[in-house]
Amino acid sequence: MAQHNRVYSMKEYYERLQIFTENKKRIDKHNEGNHTFTMGLNQFSDMTFSEFRKSFLWSEPQNCSATKGNYFSSNGPHPDSIDWRKKGNYVTDVKNQGSCGSCWTFSTTGCLESVTAISTGKLVPLSEQQLVDCAQDFNNHGFFLFQYDEMGMVDAVATRNPVSLAFEVTSDFMLYSQGVYTSTECHKTTDKVNHAVLAVGYGQDSGTPYWIVKNSWGSGWGIGGYFLIERGKNMCGLAACSSFPVV
Repeated sequence: MAQHNRVYSMKEYYERLQIFTENKKRIDKHNEGNHTFTMGLNQFSDMTFSEFRKSFLWSEPQNCSATKGNYFSSNGPHPDSIDWRKKGNYVTDVKNQGSCGSCWTFSTTGCLESVTAISTGKLVPLSEQQLVDCAQDFNNHGFFLFQYDEMGMVDAVATRNPVSLAFEVTSDFMLYSQGVYTSTECHKTTDKVNHAVLAVGYGQDSGTPYWIVKNSWGSGWGIGGYFLIERGKNMCGLAACSSFPVV
């Protein structure tokens, strides 16, 4: 409560304590098993997944039908790993979307910030609020788009810039701590994705290929605000709605 500035009424205190206890039990049980990632306590540990989903994820299924895939891959070869954070001043600090489902704006600004920085040499933070205020129906001209083309994403991240992606968050991801995230619960179709993020690189750990992904839940979540997720299997639909802007 002190760490995350929580203040409860006496009634809510016992309700939150029960939820916290159940989450802690789940974390301990998961971490005792043989998994590629660990779970841990964080700012969401006093919330049910239902509450978390309403506050931090998209409430409606996303229509990625416009993503037809007009990205033309280079002929490679691609490096075994890449991290745009280490290549130069190309990625802004992790931001915190707060309790609203505007993750798409952070994914969009993060990608545009990086693409612009790579092309101009200037890393300028952009306004998510401006996108929220001005959002309306739009077409996808001016974007390179992928449709279930994860190798195209690899090529883009390796040779060009970070890439925006969307995927389906399920309950265990809320309490992710570190390691390569995988899931048997999530789906791999466009109609289930509910969160947008930014792939800033990729690599491999003990034979498991992964994406390095920037989230928008603050630097206290995950690995300094980042997470790793298995690459090459369209994990949780991450290859279904990916894109980057043309500057």
